[in-house]
Amino acid sequence: MQEIAASQSYDTTIKRIVLLDMTRGIAMFAMTIFHFSWDLEYFGYAPQGMTSQLGWKLFARSIAASFLLIAGISFMLAHINGVHWPSFWRRLGMVAGAAMIISVATYLATPERFVFFGILHQIAAASLIALLFIRLPALLTFGFGVAFLMLPFYFRSEIFFEPYFWWSGLAQYDPPSNDYVPVFPWTGFALIGMAIAKFGLQSGLAHKLSIVHADNNKAGKLLSFFGN
Repeated sequence: MQEIAASQSYDTTIKRIVLLDMTRGIAMFAMTIFHFSWDLEYFGYAPQGMTSQLGWKLFARSIAASFLLIAGISFMLAHINGVHWPSFWRRLGMVAGAAMIISVATYLATPERFVFFGILHQIAAASLIALLFIRLPALLTFGFGVAFLMLPFYFRSEIFFEPYFWWSGLAQYDPPSNDYVPVFPWTGFALIGMAIAKFGLQSGLAHKLSIVHADNNKAGKLLSFFGN
């Protein structure tokens, strides 16, 4: 209870963490590399099945995980002493709108494998789920994050293969899609990101990082710009 109460009095003088923007920028460049490679394969300029190989799969999943970790950290830092509802709904609307555009565009291009719950859909869903955890202690939030990650390894059912349950990620087989990032296990990364932010705020690490200026060169400024 003391930790929950303490979460309502985090230091609000923390400046924007440039290192976090740069990390997001790196993730953006990595995502661009993967999708450009996927496009080369799709249009026949790269070997068929290239991005389905293990190394490329791990690359894609590490990118998705990093985006969600950063989203969780950013969510907590943005709502340190309570949810700022106008900015929350504005950001959610932008992400959900972009996700809808992706669904429509991919349905027109590849209807048999269109993106119905990709990374943007997941970020929007994780933002809503994160509201349930914003006041929980860091350790408990981290525990729920691990639980989200582990659940699909221990529980799956054919019931969840019905299309209206595909968002869950608990079907015995993944439905066909060019980008499938369901609630389980992927929201776990966002919750772990929230826990990392809470630990950082409580320990003072977030404040120390906020005064680090790592964008004083061209590469740093470029990464920070794209990750802002």
